[in-house]
Amino acid sequence: MRSQAVDHIALLPLYVAAGTAVLALLADLFTGRRPAIIGTTVVGAIVTAVCALAVGPWDPTFCATGGCSWVPTWPAAVTAALFAALTAAVLAFSVPALRIGAAPAGEYCFLLACSMTGGVTVAYAGDLLTLIVGLETLTLPLYVLVGLRRYAPIERPSSRPAEASVTFFLISVISTAIALLGIALNYAATGTVHLALLGPATTPFAALAGVGAALLVIGVAFKVAAVPLHAWAPSTYDGAPVPVAAYLSTASKLGGVLALAAVVAHLDTGAVMSALAVLTMTVGNLVALRQTRMVRLLAWSSVAQAGYILAALAMGAPGVPAALAYAVFFVVLETIAFGVVVALRPPVTLIPTAEQAEADGGTLADFRGAARRHPWLGAVFVLAMAGLAGLPPGLAGLFAKVSVVESLVAEGWIWLAAVVVVNAVIALAYYVRVAALLYTVPEHPGIHVADPGLLYDATHPRHRVDTPVAAALTVATVTAVVLGFAPQLLLNALT
Repeated sequence: MRSQAVDHIALLPLYVAAGTAVLALLADLFTGRRPAIIGTTVVGAIVTAVCALAVGPWDPTFCATGGCSWVPTWPAAVTAALFAALTAAVLAFSVPALRIGAAPAGEYCFLLACSMTGGVTVAYAGDLLTLIVGLETLTLPLYVLVGLRRYAPIERPSSRPAEASVTFFLISVISTAIALLGIALNYAATGTVHLALLGPATTPFAALAGVGAALLVIGVAFKVAAVPLHAWAPSTYDGAPVPVAAYLSTASKLGGVLALAAVVAHLDTGAVMSALAVLTMTVGNLVALRQTRMVRLLAWSSVAQAGYILAALAMGAPGVPAALAYAVFFVVLETIAFGVVVALRPPVTLIPTAEQAEADGGTLADFRGAARRHPWLGAVFVLAMAGLAGLPPGLAGLFAKVSVVESLVAEGWIWLAAVVVVNAVIALAYYVRVAALLYTVPEHPGIHVADPGLLYDATHPRHRVDTPVAAALTVATVTAVVLGFAPQLLLNALT
């Protein structure tokens, strides 16, 4: 048997990502020092992003007749770098909690680096099996991260993280089984798993291939919390630590979008995708209107945002560039939103009690008037909300929605473009409400003062934002602004 040559330069981003996970473990083993563990993982994530962009488009490897399993392209490089950047940002958001021992730093960094490795694999995957392996490698560490907390021994531990972790695990196992069944049926009908060779099956097997494609889409749609496959998302996000919820809402969802984009670009799944898109954006927006907890509102908002991405993917290959561009804009803005939540609600005790874990993300009322204490955080949060709503000054989000609607109209999906526009209008209600809440001073019944804001400032003192959190927020905000003014740079890189 002839051995196959392996192009190690093409695999360099994967090597660095996997090496980062190993180095995080070694740093924990030999130093046991939290700064060394976190610093090693952050540097590894940055080097992964640099390597992905430096390699760029390259010769594919692990090739068989007609198809390859590892395909370095510019879209793959950009999304792999984005996975690495999201990992570094979430680690920065996690520093305040790790510093006070809310979670073991070694295990936390190792699991995040493993998840980043899965994201890199998804970005470069050239066949369905590599795609599923990458998606599961991205997701598996998150089962543990969702429930990874320490509690004060004298307190009754909260059951919410464990419940969220188990729910996420069970739903993901079922979704993976459905996706694998879809792959098996499609392979039986077409005889291939390479994305480059996927296409319509011959007449005797056309129905089998259609069922396989539908099952594959449904299985992967769990990962992006598409309705009616979304029930796990709000409770899992709200039960997880806020930085982990940020990673679920950004990196995990980006992995699902990449997997769906790879499938719909080669298989006819328009009917399934359009139905999922309408349900997802409509249910996500309507339920978000009634939320009173910040993380749950962001969770339902991300469900609705996934619906807009699915609408672009319903067009098949022509909608993939718009869907990927929207996904990138979305994860940057969502990272900013979760980062502000972390900055405004820092951990307050050495080991969180059950009550503090319950209030991790806080209610909407807890954010009332927060912009008075932290004007720059308020401005950044408004930028994120405006972008997610598709309004100025969030130009990145505005361009994302316009590109999706324009693509739908150009391909003749005018009815779906109308649904997107109607849902974008509905979403304005809760995005504007949250943004306005930051500048609203609460009333104090029975107390009459000339300036209620002075009383509020006295009862809600300003706290210091950790430097890593501020740095990650600054980078994410600058990225959002640059993408808003020069969106064509991203669109060119994703085509």
